[in-house]
Amino acid sequence: MPFRIAGAQLNLVVGDLDGNCRRILEAITWAEDEGADLLVLPELAVSGYPPEDLALRTDFVSANRQVLQRLAARSAGTTSVVGFLDATGPGRGSSGDAYTRGVANAAAILGQGRIKGVYRKRLLPNYGVFDERRWFRAGEGPVRTWPVSGVQVGVSICEDLWTADGPWKHMAEGGADVIVNINASPHHLGKAAQREELVSRRARQAGAPLVYLNLVGGQDELVFDGASLVAASDGSVIHRSPQFSEDRFVLDVPLAGEEAAPTSSPREWMQPEEEMWSAVALATGDYVRKNGFRSAMVGLSGGIDSAVTACLAADALGADRVWGVSMPSMYSSEHSKTDAKRLASNLGIRFDMVPIERVHRAFGETLSPVMGSDDWGVAGENLQARARGSLLMALSNRHGGLVLATGNKSELSVGYATLYGDMVGGFAPIKDIYKTWVYRLARWRNRRGPVIPEGIITKPPSAELRPNQLDTDSLPPYDDLDSVLGMYIDSELSVERITASGFDAAMVRRVVGLVERSEYKRHQSAPGPKVTTKSLGRERRRPLTSGWNRL
Repeated sequence: MPFRIAGAQLNLVVGDLDGNCRRILEAITWAEDEGADLLVLPELAVSGYPPEDLALRTDFVSANRQVLQRLAARSAGTTSVVGFLDATGPGRGSSGDAYTRGVANAAAILGQGRIKGVYRKRLLPNYGVFDERRWFRAGEGPVRTWPVSGVQVGVSICEDLWTADGPWKHMAEGGADVIVNINASPHHLGKAAQREELVSRRARQAGAPLVYLNLVGGQDELVFDGASLVAASDGSVIHRSPQFSEDRFVLDVPLAGEEAAPTSSPREWMQPEEEMWSAVALATGDYVRKNGFRSAMVGLSGGIDSAVTACLAADALGADRVWGVSMPSMYSSEHSKTDAKRLASNLGIRFDMVPIERVHRAFGETLSPVMGSDDWGVAGENLQARARGSLLMALSNRHGGLVLATGNKSELSVGYATLYGDMVGGFAPIKDIYKTWVYRLARWRNRRGPVIPEGIITKPPSAELRPNQLDTDSLPPYDDLDSVLGMYIDSELSVERITASGFDAAMVRRVVGLVERSEYKRHQSAPGPKVTTKSLGRERRRPLTSGWNRL
């Protein structure tokens, strides 16, 4: 008889224990109806991932355990692997263990109305966006397997699969017929293909089928892309779940030595532009909905950043839940005003124009006794951005929509954004997207349907805060700037190595100096989804006060 495995790639919510319980129960009922021997669910499905310091609260851990008991009581013939927080008793060893109070990132094996066993994650990642040694105590003791319908199943969690001598290997050596790995693996561009290579290799090394089940959905700055996988014992991929959407699948998995049943060809992974767009749209929609907002607001300048942000919002939420607000000043070009209106019309979103000239003038009249009558320079320019920010927040307070900040990674990196002005907002969709990529996304989105006016894409970028202003007045061309930023931020290369790659030394030193002097701004920026290998949020932690590289 074939071994039937069901997988439920779910979009869950951190802390919503009752809601997550309902979703898991629905999956258990579905798997029973499908006659599955085994159901696999995501890492920490009960609590949501990452629970962060909720994992340090005894009341939260206790409530999550009560949910697990309810799930166990409802289980029947199908064995289910369910991620949860397990209180293991007082921590011991290092001070970090004591701090986590002995809480484990665990998987329960449920069936026939009870908890048949518990596996605790052994390898705790503590790099990039991960901080698991702060929250969890690592599992200990011999690695074992569990019998399911006469088949020995090894259960592991996320990082346990990535190390060559990890728990997966000991499970295989201990006679596992099938290895399950439950995950909350965050997305970055190209990661699905990277995971597939790993899963295929591990299945081949173990000589056993491997089920890799991943979480999907947006959670603050993280995006979980799903893309769950099943590989046969020879390493061939026999199932791929879609990226960025929920999925349920049932598969008769051939055990080692059995002939595989015919399957349809696994789907292909997305191309880079579609992948990045899908990730950001999912993150934006989930952030808005999961935090109780019904709509989003975008300040439409007629520029590329606000255009792409508005398109993402419309794709994520629906046009009827997006409001575009144009706030022209005396320096706004006529084409910027008409392009903003045309964009809103193409998208089918609400559009209003609220000029800021009188507000800006009132600021000037109010401040002139203490600012003086000379040219105010950047201070005067930034007053325009702050006037726009105040208007957007007033509309948000009155009507309830979440303001989306429109700053991109290039601008935020070098501080080319106004604090309390164009940085205003509750979520920043393109925060981890360099300017050159913003243009790539705009062109890609227009191939699906021409919504962004061509003038927005082709005109030289400008903040339009003074006459004839261009971004290149203050910054290197974006092709050069983004290359340097990618090497300094994403790849953590030194000034010397970047210069040695062919860039002008003075330009590199200037860019790096701007990055380091702008840390205080980035710490006050809205959260935005991670889509590159090194985001500007929780993944890049720098001191606010530092003398390093203030060139």
